[in-house]
Amino acid sequence: MSGHSKWAGIKHKKAVVDAKRGQTFTRVARELTVAAHEGGGDPQGNFRLRLAIQKAREVNMPQDNIERAIKRGTGELSGDAIEEIRYEGYGPMGVAILVDTVTDNRNRTVAAIRNLFHRAGGSLGETNSVAWQFVRTGVVAVDLAGQDHEALGLTAIEAGADDVQIEDGTLEAYVAPEHLEALRQALQDTGARVERSEVTMRPTALVEVEAKAAPAVVRLLEALEEHDDVQAVHCNAVLPDDVLAGV
Repeated sequence: MSGHSKWAGIKHKKAVVDAKRGQTFTRVARELTVAAHEGGGDPQGNFRLRLAIQKAREVNMPQDNIERAIKRGTGELSGDAIEEIRYEGYGPMGVAILVDTVTDNRNRTVAAIRNLFHRAGGSLGETNSVAWQFVRTGVVAVDLAGQDHEALGLTAIEAGADDVQIEDGTLEAYVAPEHLEALRQALQDTGARVERSEVTMRPTALVEVEAKAAPAVVRLLEALEEHDDVQAVHCNAVLPDDVLAGV
């Protein structure tokens, strides 16, 4: 796998400083709840919950909010029943898109997601119409400011990374999900600032989007990201730098 779409890094940076902080907190809280429901409320024995807690701290979620979200997942606090649903579809120029949602009303959510694709000139697909073009992987992104990129790359490889990419002052190291924590710790121990550490869906092949079609793709991705039920959006688009600069 070569290259990357840059969208994941951009959307992460936006989430941390997003003016709609309430929406960011809601999204992180849902992930905490689902993770606790799936694997229990003890982060030591629940890898997904550890990642969710890490994300919550990155966006400065208060500890009380974190604890309440976890207790809702374990059943210690009451709340609406929620479920995870992944939607797959194609955007402009055949861009493949995965949309991970958490919802308490699947009919409402699928109607909304289908409408967003339709308005953008895309279409919602069936199960595995798009997912086969992605692979589940861990990624750690590190700020290269003041760092030796060659030394960091070597550290990442020694810690189990199977691919390392450097672009725009950031090193991204990809690793099997079960080795994500070890990789993050190894890079953090060098003194470098970790910008992002998560399990994501990485495209196995990328689609170069023409400049004239790129704004429509970006509008669709942003509309999906901003929907209240959406947790994450993954795509295989490579967008022009000048379009991304305005995102």
